Amino acid sequence: MQFKKDSQEFLEKKAFFDRLLTIYGRNATLEALKDNSIQIYRLHMTSSNKPAKVLTHIINYAANRGVEVLYHDKKSLSRISKNTKQDQGVALDIVMPYASGIDEFISLNSSYRIMALDGITNPQNLGMIIRSCAAGSIDAVLMPEKSNAQMSALVIKASAGTLFKIPIIKTKSLHSALITLKENNASLYILSADARRAYRDEKYDSKSVFILGNESSGVSLEVTELCDKSISIPMHRGVESLNVAVTAALLAFME
Repeated sequence: MQFKKDSQEFLEKKAFFDRLLTIYGRNATLEALKDNSIQIYRLHMTSSNKPAKVLTHIINYAANRGVEVLYHDKKSLSRISKNTKQDQGVALDIVMPYASGIDEFISLNSSYRIMALDGITNPQNLGMIIRSCAAGSIDAVLMPEKSNAQMSALVIKASAGTLFKIPIIKTKSLHSALITLKENNASLYILSADARRAYRDEKYDSKSVFILGNESSGVSLEVTELCDKSISIPMHRGVESLNVAVTAALLAFME
């Protein structure tokens, strides 16, 4: 019985930490602390930070909101921010109200449309993709922790706050997450100019995953090999492709 109790506590703790999003940088942290609609978990700072007005503001806002502040050495903070070159000695854990892991999302949804991101590196593209998905008929955005643009003030701004309104599924490996979705009988769709069916003509399965690739190189080979079906966006006047955020908007607003 004790084992079951401990297991439940573990699962609850894991579910909570799956909802955490860590942003970094002094300005991004300060802006998030100023926004009372954003739930904050912890503020992380290096103990070696030199005095600065922006740091004083950050500490004051954290104190006013009752946010716990933890101090680290530079190496420890870099493990938290995952970007030692740009964290400026500051990182902030934000609680995403609708974030989850892949297993939790599957257990709660019998049907879904997911937008999976494979190497979206432009923060503005990422923010606009999230915004379109939140406004349209997409149920969640699947994002790997690496190879994509990191969550930042630019992403939050480009998403116009919708980052906190749509489920974000975090995964360490997009490839593994997509395999899990396939095992859950989801169909994986990739965009291809050679596809036989246009995106508006396809009859989508109740569990559908649309995969968007890197702005320059597209979807990676290992992810492409997992895909079941391909769809196309008809082009005219010799135009070869669309911006990835525009593509996301088209897919998000399909009936």
